[in-house]
Amino acid sequence: MIILNKKITILILVIILFVNSYATAEDLDLSGSSYVLMDEISGRVLLEKNAHTRLPMASTTKIMTALIAIENGNLDEKVIIDEDSINVEGSSIYLKSDEVLKLEDLLYGLMLRSGNDSAVAISKHIGENEEKFIKMMNDKAKSINAKNTSFRNPHGLSQEEHYSTSYDLALITRNALANKNFQNIFSSKSYTAKREKNNYFVNKNKTLWEYEGGDGGKTGYTMEAGRCLVSSATKNSMRLIAVSLNARDWFNDNYKLFDYGFENFKPYFVYNKNQLVKQIELPNSKKDLYIVTEDELFYPLTLEEKEKIQLKINLNDKLDLPISQGDKLGILEVFLDGILIRKENLVAKNNVKKKSILDKMIDKLDIMDN
Repeated sequence: MIILNKKITILILVIILFVNSYATAEDLDLSGSSYVLMDEISGRVLLEKNAHTRLPMASTTKIMTALIAIENGNLDEKVIIDEDSINVEGSSIYLKSDEVLKLEDLLYGLMLRSGNDSAVAISKHIGENEEKFIKMMNDKAKSINAKNTSFRNPHGLSQEEHYSTSYDLALITRNALANKNFQNIFSSKSYTAKREKNNYFVNKNKTLWEYEGGDGGKTGYTMEAGRCLVSSATKNSMRLIAVSLNARDWFNDNYKLFDYGFENFKPYFVYNKNQLVKQIELPNSKKDLYIVTEDELFYPLTLEEKEKIQLKINLNDKLDLPISQGDKLGILEVFLDGILIRKENLVAKNNVKKKSILDKMIDKLDIMDN
């Protein structure tokens, strides 16, 4: 009887652990109106709620401001501060008229101190005026498929038709993290600008201190938007991006999202770059054709999902000679549990030419000899 009770107890514990491990995937008891957890390498969304709902995003706007400035400017170039860039409402690095700073100093003031005056100065320097810079921001959003985002200013102060979504902000951040200069600023705890006063900036993003593996982020707050947070963290060769909008418990919400992601998902190589997919002997060719993947797929999966990956090879109907190295010869489709998650180009690894008349004569002689 005692042995039976032990077995029942063990069974109950197993069931509880099983249920709990999946209950967190459904409800982490988060405070945000909208949130998303995205894998930085693959772009896979691991968890979300109202991820495509348009909401005001406050100073998380500045992620795009920084990206546009870095892509279109030089960190060492000098910026002359004009009257329009001083005394801007909200957070400030206290710019002075005719002050001269490097673009790099302004970017750190933008991202760490969340200077709205810095945002205006950057926009006027990079775009000649705010209107042109805002167009650059919106054009960039469209180019990376952040289609539920609309910028009306470079700082994020409340304004009609200025909105984004948690998904789009993760997408913008993922794009920005591909830039090394952005990464350096995004992950900095503090910075000393080359100016006499108000030159020491401390990052408002507590993730860098509080969360193990925390390596970036941008806070935002207005009365209309509530507390907004974009942050990133890296563990076990996987960087995750968490976004929470209108989240009362913003930092803890993102920490819970990170915990969920790192505990339930691991990065797997589905295939490597230049991985051999097929070897083909083509009629009238001098040698075999080797078909390989054009790129790699590094994808976060649960243990259960790992067994549900399927690959489908779709080669072009005609493979006409000659074929040159790098020629696109088909598509590799990747499915997770029957759902298409990736299309990969299949390319030629080697050059393959038609047999010459001499090659054909040699072939005939070989046959005769045999």
